[in-house]
Amino acid sequence: MLETAIVAARLAGQRAVEEMSYVKISIKNTNELVTQADGRCQQIIIDRIKETYPDHGFLGEEGEAGNLFKQPPRGDSAIWWIIDPIDGTNNFAHKLPLFTVSIAAMHEGRPIVGVIFEPATDYMYTAVKNGQAQLNGRHITTGDADISQFASVGLDSHFESLDEFPAWVPEIMKLTRFRNLGTTALQLAYVAQGGLVGTIINTPKLWDLAAGAVIGESAGALFTDWKGNPIFPIDPADYQAERIRCLLANPKVHPKLIQMLNP
Repeated sequence: MLETAIVAARLAGQRAVEEMSYVKISIKNTNELVTQADGRCQQIIIDRIKETYPDHGFLGEEGEAGNLFKQPPRGDSAIWWIIDPIDGTNNFAHKLPLFTVSIAAMHEGRPIVGVIFEPATDYMYTAVKNGQAQLNGRHITTGDADISQFASVGLDSHFESLDEFPAWVPEIMKLTRFRNLGTTALQLAYVAQGGLVGTIINTPKLWDLAAGAVIGESAGALFTDWKGNPIFPIDPADYQAERIRCLLANPKVHPKLIQMLNP
C-alpha cells in the first residue's frame, strides 16, 4: 500500500507541476480557492490506487459543487484512502511552488500509511504505522529541540476574525521564529524531520492531517488536539469535512504548547 501511495503521489505531483503555468482559479464555498489541477490530480491518485485496490474506499477534498468526495469501500474491504491532491492550493494558484500531495490509508478509523510529496524539492515523506518515518528512503526523527529564539513553530493562517485571534499566537511569535507555509501537510512533515519543533493547526480537515499524523508519530512526535487528547479514531464514513484542531510537536515541546493553548 505504501508503494502504491508513493507512485500515486508522484504522478499527481508531476501533473500539478505541469499545470502550474496555466492555472485556472475559481472559488468554492465562498472562502477557498480551487484550480482545475485539484480535481485532475485527485482523479490521477484514485485511478492509480484502484488499479491495485479496486474495492477500497476514498475520501477526498475535491467533490462536486465544492463538496467532499466520498466513495465507500466495497465488499469486505475496510480501507479508506484519504486524499488531498494539492495541499497548499492558494500557493499553487499564485504560482508559488510551496504545495504538497498528501495521501493516507486508514483502517478502523486510524491512519496506517502516510505519504506527503513536495514536488518542488522532490521530497517524499513516508511512514507505515509502527514503522520508521522516512524522507526519500532515509530514516527521520522529530528530535528534542526546545522552544527558543532559534527554533521554529508552525502556525495556521486561518483565523476568521480578530475575535478568534487567541492570545497564544503573539506569544509564539515572541518566543520563536514562527512559520506559516500555507500547507498543513508540509508543516506536519517538517515537524517529523525536526525542521519545526511543533505546529499548531486551527482549521484542518481530515485530508490535511491524516498522512502527516502517521508520519509525525512514526518520527517520534506527539499528535493530539489542543487539549492533549487523541484525534483518532475518526470514521471516514461519517466524516463531513468538520475542522479538526490539532497539534504535532516533539515530546519536549508538546506539553509546553498544550499549556500555552490552555492557560
